[in-house]
Amino acid sequence: MTSPIRPEPELASRYRIDAGASRLTVKAFAGGLFSALAHNPTVAVQELSGDITVDPTATERSSLVLTVNAESLTVVGDVAEHDRPEVGRKMHDEVLESRRFPEIVYECSRVSASRTGEGLYWISLNGELSLHGETRSQVVTARVSIDETSLKASGDCTLRQSDYGIKLVSAAGGTVRVKDELKLSFEIVARRQD
Repeated sequence: MTSPIRPEPELASRYRIDAGASRLTVKAFAGGLFSALAHNPTVAVQELSGDITVDPTATERSSLVLTVNAESLTVVGDVAEHDRPEVGRKMHDEVLESRRFPEIVYECSRVSASRTGEGLYWISLNGELSLHGETRSQVVTARVSIDETSLKASGDCTLRQSDYGIKLVSAAGGTVRVKDELKLSFEIVARRQD
């Protein structure tokens, strides 16, 4: 009598993003004639969630889904406290249209990685970013460390607002305007689930 074929054990590990321990910010830059007098606001994401699957034997089978609540974006840094409510209102109502497009989602199932040490990797994610009703390819590179209980990833990338149909805001009769390119910086912490 032959013994039944047993499936190989699943090698992939699953992680859930710890929103309280993670940080995701977006930096905008002023341009135009009077840009030296303008703010370069930073926006912090207050609510994010997501899952990461890592297959250490075949990193190309790893994946990430990250969701941001658009209405949770809050203006911080380099904007006077009394200006923040107006800058925030403009960001949500005129730029992101947060009520109309409440979620920002990054999904990636195309990952490449190179090991740089024990539990340390340099990764490249070639995913799809859905923002403001548009979905575009977005490459993100990150430094990643993995141990028995958690995964930590940090890095930054740029994106162009015009690629997502976002209206560039201006002030002072157009002499100050926000540049098209934004810089995203992140420190993501995820906890192992299995």
